[in-house]
Amino acid sequence: MFGLKWETGQLIRGDHDVSGPRRLVSSVTAAGCIAVASLAVFAVVRHFQKASMVDMLVYRAEGAAVVNGSDLYAMRLPGWDLPATYPPFAAILFAPSTWFEVSTLRALVTLLNIALLALLVYLSFRLVGWPGARYRRAAVLLATGLGVWLEPVYTTLQYGQVNLGITCLVLWDMTRHDGSRFKGVGIGLATAIKVTPGLFTVYLLLTGRVRAAVVSGCVFVAAGLSGWLALPDASYGFWTKYLWDTRRVGVTELVDNQSLRGVVCRLLSTNSPGLVGIAVCGLAGVFGLAVAITASRSSHVLRRAEAWGTLCTALTALLISPISWTHHWVWCIPLLALLAAEARSRAQRVLLGAVLVGFFSHILWVVPHRWGLGIAWYWQPLASVYAPLAMAVLIVMGCRLYRLHEQDGISAAADLIVQEAELEQNASLMKQV
Repeated sequence: MFGLKWETGQLIRGDHDVSGPRRLVSSVTAAGCIAVASLAVFAVVRHFQKASMVDMLVYRAEGAAVVNGSDLYAMRLPGWDLPATYPPFAAILFAPSTWFEVSTLRALVTLLNIALLALLVYLSFRLVGWPGARYRRAAVLLATGLGVWLEPVYTTLQYGQVNLGITCLVLWDMTRHDGSRFKGVGIGLATAIKVTPGLFTVYLLLTGRVRAAVVSGCVFVAAGLSGWLALPDASYGFWTKYLWDTRRVGVTELVDNQSLRGVVCRLLSTNSPGLVGIAVCGLAGVFGLAVAITASRSSHVLRRAEAWGTLCTALTALLISPISWTHHWVWCIPLLALLAAEARSRAQRVLLGAVLVGFFSHILWVVPHRWGLGIAWYWQPLASVYAPLAMAVLIVMGCRLYRLHEQDGISAAADLIVQEAELEQNASLMKQV
């Protein structure tokens, strides 16, 4: 019925190439096998490590405080002496965690976080527009399976953190069309749970997406008001006092804290960097946001302009936050996807390699004096890995944008000269006539 023939080394059945679908199926199968094997090894390692998932326990205690009507911010997790640090709205969302025993909750939260990791990988590829739709499924499977070994993801799973969900909410917004009336909802919810994503609202506003910024702000206010109505005393205490107490969140100089403030604290061997810390964070904030806005507005000269704007905003938020624990840096997933998509030149491949090594290495956990004070100078680079990598990405992007706009300006000037010459020539011909 169908004739078989060989053409350019491929088997052709009739007019249809059957080797392409076979390659696609084999790539998905291979990626799935690697992902399952990686997750199986991860499960074995987790079993022997016996992760406490202490942050999950704090969330459960917060939910219990809401259910029992006790003082949310006076609560301390028994055995750990850890307080509630999230807004009351987040504590209300944690209330269903009290329905489960701790052992059951650990399993459910782990499975949920792995599902969120897969969603984050998918949204990252969607933001970047790479790889093509044909190989996207295999790429998502492979990246999800191997992504559990990235230090921020690994630590998120160890602690039972919410960072993957927060990042998914933001990327869900940033991958939507600007005309969507729902754009901004995800960022508003993320900000209501954990305040730092609010920088994306500023980014939307400064890049002309006023409606999305307003939607984000309205969702944040609505969520905050719902928390205030349900827990008025806790809301008053959080927004007037506890939000501004960084020591409540944790020790700033800990090696776990990879924000610029943490870097300065460790370099100066102090828990209060004063004006130096404020100046460093302020300059980085202005520079990072300027790069993000310029990138977003450079689609005429920059491929993946919106992806770069989004990632530069995320890196800026992580850098200027007083505390950015290593598990907050799950933004390394979309960053790696973007760098991999653009790794064409040697310099781009070097930057990709450095970011890969930095986030896969877990090297900061071998640093002596993990409490952050008295770290020798030769250990300082290993104690502060993520912030310098983020600054390197912002600086490289800033230089790239400068060159692109300079070249665009030269090209525009050359076009103008040509146009003026053509006008003069036409005017001369008209005079001759």
